[in-house]
Order: sequence, then C-alpha cells, then structure tokens
Amino acid sequence: MLAAGWMTPIVSVVVPTCGRPELLARCLAALESQTLPRERYEIIVIEDRKREGPATARNRGWRAARAPIIAFTDDDCVPDKAWLERGLEAIRDHDVVCGRIVMPLPPVPTDYERDAQGLERAEFVTANCFCRKSMLERVGGFDERFRLAWREDSDLHFSLIAAGARIGREPRAVVVHPVRPGRWGESLRQQKKVMFDALLFRKHRRLYRERIRATPRWDYYAITTALVCGFVFPPVWIFWGLLTARFVWHRLRGTSHAPAHVLEMIATSIAIPPLAVFWRLAGMLRWRVAFA
Repeated sequence: MLAAGWMTPIVSVVVPTCGRPELLARCLAALESQTLPRERYEIIVIEDRKREGPATARNRGWRAARAPIIAFTDDDCVPDKAWLERGLEAIRDHDVVCGRIVMPLPPVPTDYERDAQGLERAEFVTANCFCRKSMLERVGGFDERFRLAWREDSDLHFSLIAAGARIGREPRAVVVHPVRPGRWGESLRQQKKVMFDALLFRKHRRLYRERIRATPRWDYYAITTALVCGFVFPPVWIFWGLLTARFVWHRLRGTSHAPAHVLEMIATSIAIPPLAVFWRLAGMLRWRVAFA
C-alpha cells in the first residue's frame, strides 16, 4: 500500500497487478502526477501472487481502503492527470461513475488490436470507474469465482444495477489503456474466458441478454457442427469451408493484410469456433446452466 501524509484520504485508488513491474511503474507515475492534492488520495497496489484473479485482488484492495470512495484502474493503464478530480466531481450525485477508456491503435491494426479496442465501447469497465465503498459493501464486491480477467466487471455492474445504485458517466475522467502486444495465436488463448459467460448468464440472465449478447453465437455452432459432420459425410466440409472463409474475411476486413497476419487469421479461424464451443460447454457444466 502506498499512502501520503496523515490526513484521511477522500479517495482510494486500487490497482491490481500481476508480474508486470514496468507497466505498474508507468501507471504509478501517472497516479503520482494527479492534479488532486497528493494528501487527498491513497494508492493501494494489490499483487495477485497466487494468480487468484483480478476480482480477488480488487476485493482485497477496496476492503483495505481508508477512503469512502474507491477508484479502480489497472496496472497497464495510464490515467489522465485530472482523472481523480473529474471522477470525484461526477460522483457527488451518484453511487458509481464510469470514466472513458482510450485505446490508441496503429493506422492498420491487427485483429487482436481491433478486438481489444472494443473495451472503449464497453458500458462498465473496472479499468476506469469510481464507486462508493458503502455500495461495494452492499453488493459484496466482486464475485471471486471469476478467476480470469473476464466478465467480473460486468457482474459487478449488474449487481449494482440490481441494488438500485445511481450510475453515472464522466467522459472527462480519462484513462489511456495501451494495447499490449499479443503473441501469435493470442485469440486462441482468449477462448477459455468464454467459460465465465455461463456464470454471468446464470446470475443475471435478463441483463446478459439485454446488454451483453442478445442471441447465441450460432455461427460458431454451425461451423463446429459442419466440421464434426464432415468426418461422417465429407461433402459437408464444403459448407464448413465456406463458413470458415467468411469468418476469416470478417476478421481481415479493416485489419492488417501482412502475410504473417493473414496466415495467423486463417489458422486461428479454423480453431476458434470449436474451441469457443468447447469452453461454452465447459462453462455450462461447471455452473450447471443451460446456455448457448
């Protein structure tokens, strides 16, 4: 925990981190440069030493906080110098305030970079939000069953809505979230996170359909079904090939056409649908919920 002075802070900044010292140092430098007087806020850094997940780390952070207002961001983010001031101004009339995420991309991004930028359009992101500690106590904070960095913020958001929290937005409270370089095939490793969609759906069925996904990924199910059926009736593979080619085209549209990236898109587009279906089924079994 990092704190300044003896005065009780008005806001506690909680930053979960996981073995990324260079990124954490950049984030802390931005937090130390806030326009809000330094004695008015504390910075709480929580390391996920046991890889318990960001939900657990954030819970440990806000529960140790001394201030009545909690500001959440992540170790790979760079808050604007007026971030805390803007957020505190906005939360006066609310229980929760969502700031704005900015994710700069190169002129011609990769599919991974474009997909990551979707965070800018998310309704509620814990990389940039302010919440009254009393409201976190009311809803019990984050559900620690979300062990990966996926859907734990949506779950908190839906719990806050169910609790009648007054939720506002402040676009002037800006956090820059640079896209970290992705390894080859990063999209394949991301598919495991889909398992936690089932948990979110089990807890908040109506809100999930209204705000996350109104209909299932029938394209994934169709591609996977065609792939499996092709082993029994090979002509079906023609249908599989057409659907997969459509998926590749969709991922390449507006992204880099460098040969290495094109090859990655072809290879991963073959594997993603069956992987996604597998992890959805795993989530259904684990959380005992009918979910598609």
